[in-house]
Amino acid sequence: MLSPFERILFFLLVAICLAAVANTFTLMARVIGRGQGKLNLNDLPRRVMTGIAALVSQGRIIRHRKLTSLMHYGVAFGFIFYGLVNVIDVLEGLIPGFTFFHDNIIGQVFRLAADLFAAAVLIGVAYFLLRRFAAQDPALKIRGNVKLMERVREGGIAVDSLIVGLFILMHVGSRLLAASFAVAQHGADAWQPVANFIAGTFLGGLSPDALTFGTHFFWWLAVGLILIFLPYFPYTKHAHLFMGPFNFMTSPERTYLGQMFKLNLDDESIEQFGANDLDDLPQKHIVDAFACIMCNRCQEVCPAYNTGKELSPAALEINKRYYIRENMSALAAGAANGTPLLDYAISQSAVWACTACGHCIEICPVGNVPMLDIMEIRRDQVMMQSEFPEQLKGAFVGMERMGNPWQAQSSRMEWAAPLPFEVPTVEENPNYEYLLWVGCAGAFNPDAQKTVRAVATILNAAGVSFATLGDDETCTGDSARRAGNEPLYQAMAEANIETLNAAKANERRIVTSCPHCFTTIGKEYGELGGHYAVFHHTQLIADLVGRGKLRLNGKTLEQATFHDPCYLGRHNGVLAEPRASLAAAGMTLLEMPRNGKDSFCCGAGGAQYWKEEEHGVSGETVNANRYREARATGAAVLAVGCPFCNTMMSDANRDQGEPMQVRDVAELVVEAMAVPLATN
Repeated sequence: MLSPFERILFFLLVAICLAAVANTFTLMARVIGRGQGKLNLNDLPRRVMTGIAALVSQGRIIRHRKLTSLMHYGVAFGFIFYGLVNVIDVLEGLIPGFTFFHDNIIGQVFRLAADLFAAAVLIGVAYFLLRRFAAQDPALKIRGNVKLMERVREGGIAVDSLIVGLFILMHVGSRLLAASFAVAQHGADAWQPVANFIAGTFLGGLSPDALTFGTHFFWWLAVGLILIFLPYFPYTKHAHLFMGPFNFMTSPERTYLGQMFKLNLDDESIEQFGANDLDDLPQKHIVDAFACIMCNRCQEVCPAYNTGKELSPAALEINKRYYIRENMSALAAGAANGTPLLDYAISQSAVWACTACGHCIEICPVGNVPMLDIMEIRRDQVMMQSEFPEQLKGAFVGMERMGNPWQAQSSRMEWAAPLPFEVPTVEENPNYEYLLWVGCAGAFNPDAQKTVRAVATILNAAGVSFATLGDDETCTGDSARRAGNEPLYQAMAEANIETLNAAKANERRIVTSCPHCFTTIGKEYGELGGHYAVFHHTQLIADLVGRGKLRLNGKTLEQATFHDPCYLGRHNGVLAEPRASLAAAGMTLLEMPRNGKDSFCCGAGGAQYWKEEEHGVSGETVNANRYREARATGAAVLAVGCPFCNTMMSDANRDQGEPMQVRDVAELVVEAMAVPLATN
C-alpha cells in the first residue's frame, strides 16, 4: 500500500503522462489524417471483432518462423495480460486494504498467470535481443543496394529494438521482483512459482525494512516505466501492439488479396492521381507505417529481393515510418509536404521491379500492403510524371490500338483452327452455358494456344455448351492497371463490360485459363458495373470430374510438381482444384517447398512480362529461381495453370536444356481423357 505522499506523487505523474499521451497520439492521428480518403469504420462491431481476432492470432505469425513466432506469442500475450496486472497493482497500491481476491481461486489463478506470463515475456524478449544483437540473424538485415534512410542504415532499427526490448525487460522484470519481495515479506505463495524461487533463492536474508523498500521500489519502477513509455509509443516499433489490430480493423473490404481500387478520372477537381508524396497515399497506407514491426517477413518472400534487386517491401514501410518520425510535429501541424516518396522511401528501380505477386500482403502479421503503395507510385509515375520503362510503351500502344499488348493484328480465333470440332461464337451459340474467355495470351501466344485448345477439348468432351466472343474479345487491361496506366485499364474494362453484357455473360458463367483475366473480370470489373461469375479452368475441370461429366483414365502415374500462379493461389485462394485435376489425371504430386499461398512468383506479374527485368546483385532472374526449386523436386513434369507462368517456366526450362516437361494442367487432363464424351 502506498503512503499519502506516494499517492499524491502517483496522481501527479499520471496527469503528466496523460497530457503527454494525448499530445503524441494526437500527432499520430493528425499525420494519418493527412492521407487520402477515410479509414473504414462502417459495420463497426464486425470490424472490432476482426481487430480482436488479429490481436489474438497475432496476424497468424505462426505460419512462418515457428520458434520466433512462439516466442512472440509469449511476449505479446504476456504484455497484454500485464495491462490487467498493472491495473490491479495500482488499485492495490492506492486503496487501503484492497487485494484482488487473494484467497479466492480467481485471485490465485490471476497470480499464477501473472507469474508465468512474466517468465514467458522475459524469456521471449531475451531471445529477441540475443537474436538481433548476438546472433545477428541475417533475416533482420536489409541488403546494401536497397534504399534505406541514413538514420535507419546507421542503426535506427537496432536502437529502436533495444529501447523497446529493455523497456519490456525492465517493466516486467521489475513487477516480478516486486512480487518476489512481497513473497519474501509475507511468506511463500504456491501460486507464484517463479516469484517463490526468486524470493527463496536470493531474498531470504534481507531485513523486513529492506523487503518493504524492495517491494515499493520495484512497484514504482514497474508502474513508472509504463507512465514514462506510453507517450513515446507512437515513435517506436512497439506501436504495432495496437496499430496492427487497428490496421486489420480499418482496412477496406477487398474482393481478393491485392485488389486495386478505381480512380475517379472524371472528377476535374482532382489534380493528383497516384502517390507522389506521403499525403497522396490512402490513410490506411499511413497506418501501415505505424503498424510495421520491422520483422522483414515481407522482404523474406519478395521475388525481387530474393533475386538481388533493389526492392524490399520492409524497407519501404520502414522508410515511411522514419520519415514520419523525424517530421511528426511538422506534419501534424499541417506543414507542406513536397518530399517525393522516391526521394526517401523507395528507388525508381525498386518500383518497377515489383511483380505484384501479393506475398508481402499475405504474409504481413500487421496487415500492411506495401505492394499497393508501389501500385500507387506507379500510377503517379505513368499518369503524372510520364516516367516508366520504355518497353511498356509497346504494350500500352498495343492495348490501346489493337486490343492486345502483343500488338497482334491477326484474328483472335486462329488458336481454334487445329481443333477437330467447331468452336462456336456467341452469335452461333447464343444459349451457351459457359463463355470461354480466351485472353490475349490464349489468342496470340503459341504455348498458351495449346492450353486454350485443351480447355475447349475438355468442354467439348464433357458436353458443356460453350461459346467465345471471337474477335469481339479484347484485353482485360490487367497489365495496364498493374503498370500504373489506370485510364487505359478503365477504357478497356468499360468496353469489355459492354461486350460481355451484350453477350449476356452476366447471366451465364465465364471460364478462362488465365488467372489474371479470372481476377480482373471476376473481381475488379464489379467496381465499374460488370458483375460476372468467373471460373478458372482448373475449377471447372475439378467440378466436371467430380460430377462424372469427365472421365479420366488416371493411369499416367508420372511425377509432377505444380507451380501455383500468384493470381490463382495467393490472391484468390484457388489451391485444391488444380491439384485435384492433376490427381484425377493420374499424376503423383511432388510439392515444392514454396507452394500454395507461399508459392514463389514466376516473375511475369505486375506487367513485368512486357519489360526487361531489373538487374539484381545476384544476377539471377525470378523465373530461374523458381525453376531451380521445381527441378529440385525430381519431378518429370512442371505443371502450370497460367499462360504467363507457362512462358516463364518454359524459358527457364529451355535455358537448362529442357530436362522437364512444362505443361498446363488442362493439357495433362486431355492426355488422360479415356473417351471423348459428346454428351453427358
